[in-house]
Amino acid sequence: MAFGSIGLLLLLAVAAMVFPQPFLCVDSGPVNADVIVVLGGGSHERPGRAAELFKEHAAPRIIISGWGDAEINQRLLLAAGVPASAIELENRSRTTRENAQFVIQSLREEKVARVIIVTSWYHSRRALACFRHYAPELKFYSRPAYFATARADWPHNRIGCRVRLEYAKLLGYWIRDGVCPFCPVNCD
Repeated sequence: MAFGSIGLLLLLAVAAMVFPQPFLCVDSGPVNADVIVVLGGGSHERPGRAAELFKEHAAPRIIISGWGDAEINQRLLLAAGVPASAIELENRSRTTRENAQFVIQSLREEKVARVIIVTSWYHSRRALACFRHYAPELKFYSRPAYFATARADWPHNRIGCRVRLEYAKLLGYWIRDGVCPFCPVNCD
């Protein structure tokens, strides 16, 4: 019995590494919200996705979150045609946890109810879980940025490394912070 369980776990681990998108990616599909939150990081594909959603009228404004990336992402949004009046910066956060904590504080003050999270596809499960964990009273949706999803492109964009690291981060956030990556809201 124990060997069967270990074998199943090993099979799941191999499947998760070979086919990471079903395990890591959460895409809520088309939704309308009060605001789009763009998380820092990635390879600058995130502001492009946020600009697309803004132009589709998914939300009337965008909050850019992330120390070091906020100003770059702001320039990319402006270049993509998003008006400066629709963009707000949160440039103190250095982790996904801090993205959630700092942005949620602002969302609560502004009485925002529905939020679209934009991040890279491989980061979308943890990001969405984190925001839902720290503000279960708000509605969060994931509309990730996709790029280089073909495995042949992974070495160029270091996606394989990011995917492997993401599994470790998912586990770390779950153990350390109680952010359950597979729970609808949280595990409390």
